[in-house]
Amino acid sequence: MDKTHLLFGFSRSGGPGGQNVNKVNTKTELRVRPEDLHGLSGRAMQRLVTMAGRRVDAQGALLLVSGNQRTQEANRRACVEKLRDLIAASLIEPKSRRKSKPSRGSKIRRLESKRLHSHRKSERRAVREV
Repeated sequence: MDKTHLLFGFSRSGGPGGQNVNKVNTKTELRVRPEDLHGLSGRAMQRLVTMAGRRVDAQGALLLVSGNQRTQEANRRACVEKLRDLIAASLIEPKSRRKSKPSRGSKIRRLESKRLHSHRKSERRAVREV
């Protein structure tokens, strides 16, 4: 990923900073297109977009925002760290689920316990005289 593909924007933000909050543009927005991220397979890129969810805008760019820090540089690092975490999570291939089948012994044990339970409950019933 080249730094030219990372587009940073700055604006005023809330949070800590006192009177500086009203004067300094410290809130940072990072935009990057998933296809500009090198080294991601197609499936990893798809997982990245899925994990990003609402952070993907109408043009398909990933938008990450940070406004918690007091300086532009700290917010920029926070945005890059968010992107790094998202990419790392998308690289993990989920395990595919394999069908499992209960063993014959477990089936027999289950049916036996059902029979026992049914017998206990039937013993509790009052006997009706005809």
